[in-house]
Amino acid sequence: MSECFSLAFGVGTQNSAGQWLEVFYPQPHLHPAAGLLKVIADQLGYAGGNQALELRHSQCEALSSAIEAAGFAEAAGVVAQLASSTRPLVCTVLATDEAPTSTPEAYLKLHLLSHRLVKPHGVVLAGIFPLLPNVAWTNQGAIDITELPQRQLAARLKGETLNVHSIDKFPSMTDYVVPAGIRIADTARVRLGAYVGEGTTVMHEGFINFNAGTAGTSMVEGRISAGVFVGKGSDLGGGCSTMGTLSGGGNIVISVGEGCLIGANAGIGIPLGDRCTVEAGLYITAGIKVALLDDADNLVEIVKARDLANQADLLFRRNSQTGAIECKTNRSAIQLNEMLHAHN
Repeated sequence: MSECFSLAFGVGTQNSAGQWLEVFYPQPHLHPAAGLLKVIADQLGYAGGNQALELRHSQCEALSSAIEAAGFAEAAGVVAQLASSTRPLVCTVLATDEAPTSTPEAYLKLHLLSHRLVKPHGVVLAGIFPLLPNVAWTNQGAIDITELPQRQLAARLKGETLNVHSIDKFPSMTDYVVPAGIRIADTARVRLGAYVGEGTTVMHEGFINFNAGTAGTSMVEGRISAGVFVGKGSDLGGGCSTMGTLSGGGNIVISVGEGCLIGANAGIGIPLGDRCTVEAGLYITAGIKVALLDDADNLVEIVKARDLANQADLLFRRNSQTGAIECKTNRSAIQLNEMLHAHN
């Protein structure tokens, strides 16, 4: 078999019509060995392309043995464990990284992100929303919304309470994977598909969307919107916001460099370079006018914030006397003019 982008064996939930609601992949593989893919072809009839293959419980024993004989003990162990389940099983193979076409494919890509196998923007997620059904996430697992009333009644008749934690397309990341070396105060605020780097702390009001996250060693007390990636050592203060492509950022890819600080209740609509600071309460949008100051606090030019995108060592602040937004740098006027000219 040719090279493969990703594959995984999963167990999930289907509604009464046999439609997938969600899939849990305990051990997703990125660029798996050709030998593992060959076993799947021999045992399950995989003939190429991106597919979510039905995995019958009766197939698991033979499949596990064949995978182990090929030298993939960990994958064999996963399949052997799946055999004991009464839930629907699936083997999802992504020969190439293309837009997903099924719910199992979409969930595999979200798992790749949260397992830190790919970084935000490192996998194609185009068209993912229609593939993620809006689900009732409960203490009894995922439930189709149309089937929820009957399930609630059935629970009450048995003297039980069916707790509905959320109604959403995305589940909590920690219900599927808990990456090593992190702290999350409120796990409901980190969606599956988030990339949470080692050393990251997410406090109670912190939020990380899918296809977004931190490289590591960050304190997150604000919002990391979809598509935003935060560099190592950067902190997001309480109530601050990063404008993602789903929240008005358009096609601009917002990112935060290393060693940055976004103050409490501040926000950014431009990508920040390394070691930048945004004063508390100040929201920097791409079109806002900024007074650019040099290392001696002399005015160099009035620019739009987008002209300062990805530049390092900037301090954004509001002048307490005039109310003007200023950007202080450690560069001379000549250096700044050269930088702006090169940017344009």
